[in-house]
Amino acid sequence: MGQPKIDIYTKFGCGFCFRAKRLLDSKGADYNEFDITMGGPKRDEMLERAPLARTVPQIFIGETHVGGSDELHELESAGKLDVLLAG
Repeated sequence: MGQPKIDIYTKFGCGFCFRAKRLLDSKGADYNEFDITMGGPKRDEMLERAPLARTVPQIFIGETHVGGSDELHELESAGKLDVLLAG
């Protein structure tokens, strides 16, 4: 089946964004990064996909809205991230 599509919305200089990307990189995961530092259509898209999101990163794996860096690391600690990444 292959890895599901991963989207991560970030802002320049965001430590939490860096931490989340580092974890995904360590898993060998391919992801689409959308820099919303200056707002624009990708920020609007993020808010459409996660209406209550006000912080970055916002991470989507397949159809699952993971949330931010803390939630991504919680999935890893619980042993659930690999399953999600495997589809």
